[in-house]
Amino acid sequence: MDLGLTDRVYLLTGATGGLGRATAQALVDDGARVVISSRSQESVDRAVAELGPLAVGRAVDNADPAAPGLLISTAQETFGRLDGALISVGGPPAGPILERTEEEWRASFETVFLGAMRLAVAVAEELDEGGSIAFVLSTSVKAPIPGLGISNGLRPGLAMAAKNLADELGPRGIRVNGLLPGRVETARVQHLDSLSADPAASRSAAEGTIPLRRYGRPEEFGRAAAFVLSPAAGYLTGVMLPVDGGMSRSL
Repeated sequence: MDLGLTDRVYLLTGATGGLGRATAQALVDDGARVVISSRSQESVDRAVAELGPLAVGRAVDNADPAAPGLLISTAQETFGRLDGALISVGGPPAGPILERTEEEWRASFETVFLGAMRLAVAVAEELDEGGSIAFVLSTSVKAPIPGLGISNGLRPGLAMAAKNLADELGPRGIRVNGLLPGRVETARVQHLDSLSADPAASRSAAEGTIPLRRYGRPEEFGRAAAFVLSPAAGYLTGVMLPVDGGMSRSL
């Protein structure tokens, strides 16, 4: 199936590794052009070199109010257009709510919530009909994940804001969706497993809750995200799509 991505241009934050990087690869493989970002210039340069001539990058922090303008101008100056964005941020500090500090909550709100919405609003102002925005969220949108108190608090609210934004942008022909990754083989998930007393047992237990009985591969998430962003998904908006091997038990 032709996703209709050739020559379209997308911004991807947090895209030098993990799920964002996999999505950037899927988009480029299908002919799209990408502007990727993370906080590390070294990681940006490395990812751009790996992705090839259809990619450029900027080192920016999602919490920086200047970030949206820098990324949007990079897309327009380099490729002459902007068709959408994949908005992803690193996970907030792990641990139960009773052990988290107010400063951790504030810093996480700035990046996970406010930074994401700031970028979405700025991108939406530049999009024409057919534009698409997708948020990388978590299965914590549907049910809390043990040991991820801050994430459990922020991501459901961001999902609701994304659905609200889908309502507001729908009349302009712009789509807004969310992707809810489960246990996908990324450095973040490996780190969370490592926090347990027995990481191997922790992973085995997690795999036992997944109908497919395995962790997902980043490229599997990337292909799903590329589809959701693409014109091929032109009648999908306001959707929160689990990419979790069936782990979520709710409808």
